[in-house]
Amino acid sequence: MSRRTPPPSPDQPMARFAGRLATGLREVTHDPAALEHGGLWAVAHDFEGRLTCARFADVRPDPAPPATDRWHGPDPASWHSSLDADAYRAGVRRIREHIAAGEVYQANLCRVLSAPLPDPDRTDIDALTGLLAAHNPAPYAGTIRLPEHGVEIATASPELYLARRGRTVRSGPIKGTGRTEDDLLDKDHAENVMIVDLVRNDLGRVCGTGTVTVPDLCAVEKHPGLVHLVSTVEGTLRPGAGWAELFAATFPPGSVTGAPKSSALRIIRDLETAPRGPYCGAIGWVDADRGEAELAVGIRSFWIERPRTGAPLLKFGTGAGITWDSDPDREWRETELKAARLVAIASTGSPETPETPEGASRR
Repeated sequence: MSRRTPPPSPDQPMARFAGRLATGLREVTHDPAALEHGGLWAVAHDFEGRLTCARFADVRPDPAPPATDRWHGPDPASWHSSLDADAYRAGVRRIREHIAAGEVYQANLCRVLSAPLPDPDRTDIDALTGLLAAHNPAPYAGTIRLPEHGVEIATASPELYLARRGRTVRSGPIKGTGRTEDDLLDKDHAENVMIVDLVRNDLGRVCGTGTVTVPDLCAVEKHPGLVHLVSTVEGTLRPGAGWAELFAATFPPGSVTGAPKSSALRIIRDLETAPRGPYCGAIGWVDADRGEAELAVGIRSFWIERPRTGAPLLKFGTGAGITWDSDPDREWRETELKAARLVAIASTGSPETPETPEGASRR
């Protein structure tokens, strides 16, 4: 049986992924080439392009979640959304106009929720990871805590951006969300296939000719409170290609941008009113000594921003992929479904709460 280890102090840099706790920060860099040169790295790649790579000296098994008495979440009624319901629905209609004009086939529309944290002494992001592990376990869950570098992230991501084993790379794009499998529509399957094609093209820019395959297409995965359609795309890196080339070819992840990616990114910049930050970026670990890595798409993720004055802010992103068949009301409800359980856990320590993000996000 694994024995719980005392959690690092809240101001100590650390990372927690895949049942391992990393401490003893050695260096922080923004150069992806460093990920090829040895060591265990935690990686946070913001949607807007800021890359932070932190190498740690000490890594030990630590599967137990940390104590949660270092976390006091926000008032459930204090959450504010960067786009309210009316603005979000208007954005869906605008994307459909872009689709009708032939500019894009699909685009993700996202909003960022934020709330002040009431007790600055109980804002340990790793303690929030413990709460999420207890109430919303996820395959790519983890923590990156680098207070002096402005990185404090707790993720419960279900989606694989990139895994690497030697020269083999794999991606697991998610498209299609419902409360149950019966909620999934033909639109969800079509959207998944569209993004799989985009991911195949992205990996094809950095993988050997003929090596990119799709082992699984539109598999149904069950997660707490919802289901997803998930596909798998694999390829073999061509000689000389490393992390710098992988990021250049595939970032931001196709499942949270749209197709064509360049057009979708332009539309996202026009319609969204807040930076996504770690949300929809990449979060995870790289073991350069073993040639292994797992980077998640930064969905179902919380992060803390600490302004010079005022209370720290807890943030969380949610969104949906918009196609021609999208209904504005249904897409808004999908963003609510993705947020409600996790925001409740962060706010109250329980997945149940009398007020969902819908009520808060209209403010």
